[in-house]
Amino acid sequence: MNFVEALSQYTDFSNKFSEVGSDSLRNEAVVESLKDWSEYETIDSIKSWFKEEQKNCPMSIEDIPLMDCAGWSFNEEKGVFGHDSGEFFYIQGVRVKNTTAREVTGGWDQPILTQVGYNGGLLGLLRKKINTIPYYLVDAKAEPGNPDKVQISPTLQATFSNLKQAHGGKKPKFSEFFETPELVNGKVLFNQWMSEDGGRLHLKRNKGMIVEIGDSVDLPKMSSSYKWMTLYQIKCLIKENSWVSPHIRSIISHL
Repeated sequence: MNFVEALSQYTDFSNKFSEVGSDSLRNEAVVESLKDWSEYETIDSIKSWFKEEQKNCPMSIEDIPLMDCAGWSFNEEKGVFGHDSGEFFYIQGVRVKNTTAREVTGGWDQPILTQVGYNGGLLGLLRKKINTIPYYLVDAKAEPGNPDKVQISPTLQATFSNLKQAHGGKKPKFSEFFETPELVNGKVLFNQWMSEDGGRLHLKRNKGMIVEIGDSVDLPKMSSSYKWMTLYQIKCLIKENSWVSPHIRSIISHL
């Protein structure tokens, strides 16, 4: 049985138990999760690819004193430590009170990270059907705070400061598919603000998106860090320790 046949049978089954009609995207996600429908990669080949990406990652990280961070400084007037551009995020203090339901009932003071503008970032996952089978474009992305340096991340993972190129660098790859999906004939399947860790990040949220594109859409040239994976493959790799980032987990939780 191929994917289309399995989806048709499950949709018929789902419609029998739904009072308002079944959700087509949810039906697809259920069938996608039943087995690995990929015609291009196996779980073993995906694992080998990811291990190579981790092994060959050139990024190096060195712990340095906070005040030695180039381009960052302490603003005495505001009492925060932030980027000289005024973008990205800054470190501020908060005083927490009335914490009777917490471990420290009298409250506490702590530093906390605050995103400039509070809008956080954009987390986008591209979806494409190849021979009727849905695939998702993931990125083996290196971040300095990752436990194993490289994690399987969404197609696009960028703060709005990055998208505005406040760092003076390049525009994040694939950003146009999520900033202006209508210009690339993209179909928005999911678009929602998602919360972050409120114990370390102040009022932080990210916009999560899934955009489906057709076969005729031209994609920019991709490095080896990008890979089209099925939903089943992504879920299988969640079983591996810290391989799949929390951002991509949050996005696919909608499916």
